[in-house]
Amino acid sequence: MLNEPVDPDVDLRAPAPRPSAWRGQGPVIAVVSLGGAVGASARYGAALLWPTAAGAFPWTTLVVNAIGCAVIGIFMVVISDVWAAHRLVRPFFGTGVLGGFTTFSTYAVDIQTLIDGGHPRTALGYLALTVCVALASVWTAAHLTRLVIRRVGRAAKDGGVA
Repeated sequence: MLNEPVDPDVDLRAPAPRPSAWRGQGPVIAVVSLGGAVGASARYGAALLWPTAAGAFPWTTLVVNAIGCAVIGIFMVVISDVWAAHRLVRPFFGTGVLGGFTTFSTYAVDIQTLIDGGHPRTALGYLALTVCVALASVWTAAHLTRLVIRRVGRAAKDGGVA
């Protein structure tokens, strides 16, 4: 190895050119941005349809986060176990749309608003409930999706009988 001949056309002092980081990441950033706009618009629509009064329990944010977590549970199972998705589907839908739709930043603001408004017990309950509901939503949705996929797979093997 040390005594191998050196190619005279190769400059060992010059680093090999690397592709631009933006060239590979540009499409990912674009689809995350587009998906985020779609998801945030959907979340905003939910807040307009179901507004939360000042000082009230933020049910809209809790429900939006629960739905978003359930959808991410379904989505991750489908793209991991069933469908070989294009490389931009996960960043667009998982990070962009669902990241924009779920609103854990609003969750944090809601907690602070409840505390500042003199409702520390409600804030603490909301803090704990949201975490529990989010985890339960993603787990339940992923589990049920796997059950459905197995059932559909068995039905297809058995000639279409479920």
